[in-house]
Parts: sequence; C-alpha cells; structure tokens
Amino acid sequence: METKEGNTRHVIEPVTNRDQSIIPIRIESLIHIIREQQVMLDSDLAKLYGVETKVLNQAVKRNIQRFPEDFMFQLTKEECLRSQFVTSNGSRGGTRYMPYVFTENGVAMLSSVLRSDKAIEVNINIMRAFSAMRNFLMNNAAILEMLT
Repeated sequence: METKEGNTRHVIEPVTNRDQSIIPIRIESLIHIIREQQVMLDSDLAKLYGVETKVLNQAVKRNIQRFPEDFMFQLTKEECLRSQFVTSNGSRGGTRYMPYVFTENGVAMLSSVLRSDKAIEVNINIMRAFSAMRNFLMNNAAILEMLT
C-alpha cells in the first residue's frame, strides 16, 4: 500500500514485464465499470497473480460451480471494442477470445481456487482497492452526478 498526500493507493510489487524489469501496478487503475459493475479483466488478474491468463482461466473452469454469472462473465465483442480492451494474445493479431471479467465477489472467490501466498496477498490488496473505489464513489456521488 502506498500513501501519497493522504490518499491510499493499493500497489502490488513486484510485477515483471517482458524485459524482466520490475514495475508497480496500481490496482485501482485495473478496475473497470462494465454492465454497471466494477470488474477486473482475467489478463490483469493473471499478471497480478504472476500466472498466465490461460492458467488462471483453467483453474476457474475446473471450479466453474464457484463462479456464477454475477461473479464472472465473458465480454462481448462490442464491449471489448467499446472499452478498447486488447484481446489478442498471439503474434498473428486479431481476436482469439473474448476476455472474462471478475466482479468483486469473483475476485474473492479466486482466493479459494488459487492457493499460493502471493494469491492471498494480491487478493487482500484487490479487496481493499474495490472498497476504496466504492467509498470514493459513495463520498463523491453528488459531484459525479453534477458532472454527468
């Protein structure tokens, strides 16, 4: 967790990118609003957990009864285009699959499927980030309403 000017930010370190340099990831920036729900992409969660997206999704599919549609759902092509998510995971380009997204409850359920010390730490920070965003939205609802 990082504090700057009184604001709490939930940061996960270290995460390595392709050239193996360590980069911090601010969790709040990975939470999106889709279908009027706060969600996180499977690929972003996989990066945080330090696994491949395919591995995360396989673990979920082995335990699919734990993930009803209000915990996890697959995005449509239109939602991907509208949200400008990158869905290609190959060198040939193009869309190979539509990503899955996880609601706050789905992310919490991931802790029962991914059982490493890192998964526990990441889940705690993600839950705190969801709470912080919810509190921010509640505390600033009047201002946000005037802006829309």
